[in-house]
Amino acid sequence: MPALSVRNLTMTFIERNLFTDVSFDVEDKDKVGFIGANGVGKTTLFKIINGEISPVSGTVSFAKNTKVGYMEQHACNNPAVTVFNELLSVFDYLMDMENEIAQLTAEIDRGADNLDSLVERQTALIERFESLDGLTYRSRTRSALIGLGFSESDFEMPVGNLSGGQRSKLCLAKLLLSQSNMLLLDEPTNHLDIDAVNWLEGFLKDFKGSMIIISHDRYFLDNVTNKTIELEHNRAMCYKGAYSEFIKKKEAYNESIKSKYENDLKEIKRIEGIVEQQKRWNQAHNYITAASKQKEADRIKAQLVAPDSELETMRMHFVPRCESGNDVLICRGISKSFDDKKLFDNVDLHIRKGERVFILGANGCGKTTLFKILTGKYPQDKGEYDYGANVMVGYFDQMQQNLDLSKTAIDEIWDSFPNMTQTEVRSALASFLFKGEEVFKPLSKMSGGERARVSLLKLMLKGGNLLLLDEPTNHLDASSREELEKTLLDYSGTLLIISHDRYFINKIADRILVLSQDGVKEYLGNYDYYVEHMTTDKVEAVKDNQGKKEKPVNDYFLQKQRQSEERKRQTKLKKAEEEIERLDFEIANLQELLASDEVAADYEKLIELTNQLESLQQQQEEQYEIWEEMLE
Repeated sequence: MPALSVRNLTMTFIERNLFTDVSFDVEDKDKVGFIGANGVGKTTLFKIINGEISPVSGTVSFAKNTKVGYMEQHACNNPAVTVFNELLSVFDYLMDMENEIAQLTAEIDRGADNLDSLVERQTALIERFESLDGLTYRSRTRSALIGLGFSESDFEMPVGNLSGGQRSKLCLAKLLLSQSNMLLLDEPTNHLDIDAVNWLEGFLKDFKGSMIIISHDRYFLDNVTNKTIELEHNRAMCYKGAYSEFIKKKEAYNESIKSKYENDLKEIKRIEGIVEQQKRWNQAHNYITAASKQKEADRIKAQLVAPDSELETMRMHFVPRCESGNDVLICRGISKSFDDKKLFDNVDLHIRKGERVFILGANGCGKTTLFKILTGKYPQDKGEYDYGANVMVGYFDQMQQNLDLSKTAIDEIWDSFPNMTQTEVRSALASFLFKGEEVFKPLSKMSGGERARVSLLKLMLKGGNLLLLDEPTNHLDASSREELEKTLLDYSGTLLIISHDRYFINKIADRILVLSQDGVKEYLGNYDYYVEHMTTDKVEAVKDNQGKKEKPVNDYFLQKQRQSEERKRQTKLKKAEEEIERLDFEIANLQELLASDEVAADYEKLIELTNQLESLQQQQEEQYEIWEEMLE
């Protein structure tokens, strides 16, 4: 039996039919990408599978021992609990077992009367504790937090102090570490930077159960899933393969349906022509032939399958109002800090006409802040920037702060471009899928995707020749992202884009800049090129730095200071190497002890040595960080 079997689900919502007779199976260890346009009912289907709401008709059944995990079940509702303890609560069952084992051990040491039964119970509990990976649950907790972008300093932060994005990441971590063997993941890459998404991909690839993932992140789906289900035209279609393979199969399927439909129409027309001809001859045998041919035409008509009409997508066309000079933007030594936190220092940029440049970097490194400096919303601490001749900047703000939420869609556009006629405004809105009464919908009641479309429309109408786009694909479904990609590939102006959408980056980028506290590092290619070269470049940079010779300086004291700093660096580097080697030796000895029969039979010793091992491994990680810092 499949892990999950969905049969003939039908759901309506306020006189609107979301989907009809949806059926599919999820086998054990299947990793399914669940895709479709915004608003088609994907999250509603998740809620039906999870038992939160009931369908109009249809059934959902699970194989025996299937435990479903859904992110909303793992909400973080206690604001006073620390981040680490909130995630650790997923392992309450292991901590309860740990406490019971300790109590049993104490009773056995006191020489209780029922010694045999206590020892039997203790042995059974220890075996079960180990089979559930009880020896590593604390290290798994720490690994998940770090993997999803939490720093060590965040571990003791109260949950109530977390941002919305951090809280979502913590809920995701709780779901991933739960005992569920079927995961329902609704947009799990939201709020994650590229490093965290890479960690999540690795975790899900190694996950032993099955999962269904709602996502518009096409690169993520390609890396994780082996099956795709698309919800479109109120029904579900299943395809073997990840997103890119699904696109090819869907196109081939649609083309075959269209071709057969056109051929069937031609055949019906040909046969009905024969029928008319036979009737005109007005002989008895002609009527018999006509009746036979009409039955053949009717049979084809009965089996006729018309291809689905293509879903409407945005029609975008970005055209610069004027042409810029060859040097579009030059930044020299831009630096920015907030209070005592340095975001970046010494940022140098040279953006040329027609380039498509992406800025990458971890969440919080200052990418959006850099854009706000370049648009005059924030002052820089140091440095300067200049735009070239005839440069007209268009800015897409991922927070959509350029929208007045008290206005309707039509007023937002018309007030921004008062020279347009009502017909022109409504036509422009229609090209971005706002039709009829939808143009009078207040922005405050719109979804994130709808607001993103309004922002993109304003950007298009402005006609800038340099577009600063901050996460433009957030809130857009796959078809809208593909339309945006086509538009930007045809755009004759210059692009500077912040994005975590690796599929999008791969299609558009001809240059990547990685922002860090020390400035930017350049990669002359798309995302795949960046991944391929970043490790090599880092190693080469280390070698270059080690090989560089100090330039002669006139200032004697400055030269002495540099020599002193270099001696300190070498001393720290050597000390870190020695410490890593020492810890390696101790870790190896401990691991050998843990594998021995003597320790395996002594629970208290087992726990003590395991805690020592975790402490040594953490110390070693810290020494590796020092070693890498000294190399750089």
